[in-house]
Amino acid sequence: VTYWARLFGITGGFHRYFSHRSYKTSRAVQFGLAFLGTSSIQKGPLWWAGTHRLHHRYSDQPGDPHSPRVSFWYSHQAWIFDPQWQYTRISEIRDFAKFPELVWLNQWHIAPPLILSLVCYAIGDLSGLVWGMGSSTVALWHSTYSINSLSHRWGSTRFDTGDDSRNNLFLALLTLGEGWHNNHHRFMNSVRQGFYWWEIDVTYYVLRIMN
Repeated sequence: VTYWARLFGITGGFHRYFSHRSYKTSRAVQFGLAFLGTSSIQKGPLWWAGTHRLHHRYSDQPGDPHSPRVSFWYSHQAWIFDPQWQYTRISEIRDFAKFPELVWLNQWHIAPPLILSLVCYAIGDLSGLVWGMGSSTVALWHSTYSINSLSHRWGSTRFDTGDDSRNNLFLALLTLGEGWHNNHHRFMNSVRQGFYWWEIDVTYYVLRIMN
């Protein structure tokens, strides 16, 4: 539950909403998505979305925060520890930086993971904390990272996007639809990333249900 719910906070919230504004929602749901995504321990919504917008602007070119052309390991995880990507680029995300609750959440991004940790511990003691928070977070990290690394190395190409983005069914199943990465790089503002019935895109299905 804590894996899939927080993954939706990343895919449906941080990515498709905050990074690309591919749909509209209320301010309350906006904060809920931000809180859920922040609980995944991938910093705050403004940092995440601002950095991701740079990725699309410079995809697999100089300036891309996590291109596998630099190195596979760098794109998968090492870039997170690179000092040049540590701060929030407010200039990239001014549209959402006008909301004080998002600015607060971005600054205090440790709060949602701490709250979720306490909930997991209250429900299942130490085992609840280890599995509900610890193991699911590690799995969530690497599934998210795989879109930066594997989705630019492994899969098929439908569109000429000028970068190395690929479509990959396995990664789409692992990440609620984010594996249709070549589709996404061609139509980055589309809320739907799986364009055909067989391109399973669970994030899109959930957003349709919410709508």
